[in-house]
Amino acid sequence: MQDVALLVVGCGPAGGTAAREAARAGVETLVLERDAIVGSKRVCAAGLRPGFCENFDIPREIVHCDPPTIAMHATSGRRFEFPIGQGHTTTREELDGTIAALARSEGAEIRTNALFRSYERDDEGRTIVEYADTSGGNRVKVRAQHVFLAQGATAHIDHGSPLGFGEWNSGLITCYQYRVYLERPATARTYETLEMHYYLGATGKNVIAWMFPKRDHLSIGLGIQAKLPGKALRAELDAFLPTVERRLFPGIGYTLREEGNLLYGGRPRPNLSDGDVIIGGTAAGLVDATTGEGIHEAAMSGRLAADAVAGERRGLVRNAAQAYERTLQAIFYSRLRHRARLMHFLERRPIRFDLLFEQLTRFPKLATLLQRDRNEFSLTEWVFLYAQAALFATRALRT
Repeated sequence: MQDVALLVVGCGPAGGTAAREAARAGVETLVLERDAIVGSKRVCAAGLRPGFCENFDIPREIVHCDPPTIAMHATSGRRFEFPIGQGHTTTREELDGTIAALARSEGAEIRTNALFRSYERDDEGRTIVEYADTSGGNRVKVRAQHVFLAQGATAHIDHGSPLGFGEWNSGLITCYQYRVYLERPATARTYETLEMHYYLGATGKNVIAWMFPKRDHLSIGLGIQAKLPGKALRAELDAFLPTVERRLFPGIGYTLREEGNLLYGGRPRPNLSDGDVIIGGTAAGLVDATTGEGIHEAAMSGRLAADAVAGERRGLVRNAAQAYERTLQAIFYSRLRHRARLMHFLERRPIRFDLLFEQLTRFPKLATLLQRDRNEFSLTEWVFLYAQAALFATRALRT
């Protein structure tokens, strides 16, 4: 049986970043990736925060567009625009593939066609991970000192496990996306703006839809927080697509590539560790429920996991799992739990979307701060945020 210091499950932004930074720190690292090609089956609008490439030392070549503006379309039909700094768009093939290549260059081993099945403890308390080699049809076991689970929204965690979360399934979002390849470019404004749409769909459920411009196509998709058959999702997207087409590329021919998958939009898992096994990225529920954005949170969780494991091996951290869980929750949990509550609050009275978007348009500083993590705020910024929260609550509760 193979022994490794760190075994990572999944090679998305969380797993790939963990593998790269752990291997760079001298930690023997093995990554299990279920797909044959890293990033090939990820359904994601793939928007990146301003400064993402610099923060994670990723080549700018993966960036397709740098839209400085976001347009929020409320359930009332009103459109609100405000600046977001210089955001970025890419594709998950390029993002995940680039991070994987960088992890390999640091010495990490990435094993594709490796489908994670389970983990257990041996008689000495060490973690044994079993995976299926889908190319050869074999079951393989690996013994690891540390395990980082980062397999996305489809992570199957037993309810009896310390990592289990009874609310997980209710937070799953069924997504469907078209890559729209145009015969000629859309309007110039298309490539300068990220679009988010919030409305009540034909199924009677709340829909979050998007249009993110890319170098050679437009990503136009939607997500619904419910399990729906592909036919219903396709019908919903087919009804939404013409509303974008009329504004951005009227009369231009195009071809479509269809993609579907599960994402997550609920509260984060309450527990992130089980002995030497830790969980991160979307598998941990590190997603902003109001926008579906989670790439930054995923990559940060991978970095924190690598730091904790490397710190324990150097004697700087007593318990890597506890250090990881404590740090990650301090940075993200208050904000992500608040965003989940906010989304439910908005959906109960859809006019509240208008009130929020009006406020973001009126106070661009608020939109900028909401993209940052709570550990980055100054005292003055905290005072500003609390004042803005009080203003919104006062207006929203009158509706």
